[in-house]
Amino acid sequence: MRRREFIRNASLAAGAALLPAAARAAKPIRVTGVDSNFEREPLIRPFGFKGGYMTEIWQTAARMESDSGLHKVGLCTQNVLWSDATVFAQQTESGGNALMYALAEYALKAIKGQTFEHPIALLDDILDDVFEYGKKITGNPHLRKTFALNALVGFDNAAWLLYAAENGITNFDGLIPDRYKPGLSHRHERVISAPSIAFTIPVSEIKQAADDGFFFIKIKLGSPGSQQEMLARDMERLTEIHRTIGHYETKHTTDGKLPYYFDMNGRYESKDALLRLIDHSRKIGAYGQIAVLEEPFPEELKIDVSDIPLRLAADEAAHTDADALERIQMGYKSIALKAIAKTLSMTMKIAQVAHDHGIPCFCADLTVNPILQDWNKNIAARLAPLPGVNGGLMEANGHQNYSRWELMRSYHPLAGASWTKWQDGAFPLDDEFYAESGGIFLPSAHYEDLFRDPV
Repeated sequence: MRRREFIRNASLAAGAALLPAAARAAKPIRVTGVDSNFEREPLIRPFGFKGGYMTEIWQTAARMESDSGLHKVGLCTQNVLWSDATVFAQQTESGGNALMYALAEYALKAIKGQTFEHPIALLDDILDDVFEYGKKITGNPHLRKTFALNALVGFDNAAWLLYAAENGITNFDGLIPDRYKPGLSHRHERVISAPSIAFTIPVSEIKQAADDGFFFIKIKLGSPGSQQEMLARDMERLTEIHRTIGHYETKHTTDGKLPYYFDMNGRYESKDALLRLIDHSRKIGAYGQIAVLEEPFPEELKIDVSDIPLRLAADEAAHTDADALERIQMGYKSIALKAIAKTLSMTMKIAQVAHDHGIPCFCADLTVNPILQDWNKNIAARLAPLPGVNGGLMEANGHQNYSRWELMRSYHPLAGASWTKWQDGAFPLDDEFYAESGGIFLPSAHYEDLFRDPV
């Protein structure tokens, strides 16, 4: 059977099984037209992590049109360095972005002329094929699956928006299938905004962020150098941070203290090194304020962490719902969700696996554009909160890194809405946010203009 026929037939069968009985009248959607485009957004300064530096971020757009004449545009923020640092290192910066963009093009060509019934089933059907294509064009048989998932975000978002339009769904809650509703059942009044601080940023800027009202700050550890040098610098960094802001207070946590959120980006190569850092946190009195230690180890090490008392979170290693389950079984006590990097479809599945095992989640950023920030916010608004925190939690660092952030904000169809701006370290969510679903169902004139002559 040809690949495209398989996609059509499998998607229809899987879609019917996925939908609740009341929704099985959803009509199959035949995609008659596709297109894509991208913009290169410059950064304020080189953004460094995982041993590399980005100077720009590609914003890609995928357009799908159905046989009923409806069309939708889905957005994607590409991040080759985050999704596969090996690909980033082996290519020029533009070359790596071009390879990821080619995967999105491949997926769009595969769906043109074909039919799907539900976006989650569509992703299930096409992901492995796109992943294998990615291995081929990158020449990397060990390509990380997040590279393919990141490439498919715009494709997946376009499918969701087209599915909603074809079936009369006008709000985010209406998109969530019954089987995934338990994991996305909260309705927070605020989503805490977590800015991100690289290890090159001075502690004075962390203090300034706390003075500005931010109280849940994502701080990069895993300093450059050997493992010994890394640990020594991280201990010093932790001491400086605790000395500077450890005494600050906030009304948004149950104990009134600022929680610490540390991201190691897989830099720690042994449990012993991490335990030595934790012991240091006890000595300086910071231990009780560590809320999250994210992705301490390289994912291939598969270190059991069930004996570590702190809340370790999986991020890059939780590519799929199956990977998330494996991490939970290894003792991880939280999952960093990325609807804007691993697709909305995969995120719903991961969120439900975490919910089934009593594991709280939060949303991490990918330095996305303001519209995708609200896709992420729709997830964060509905997640069970981390223990001790009053509200949903979402990393948001676009304003720290894009040189044209204010211009990019103007592309949002509801630019200036109250929930698009943080107040006292959090995005306030009111009835209008939930009624409008953060504006994600509305077209953006700027991104629509990328397709003046669709094919």
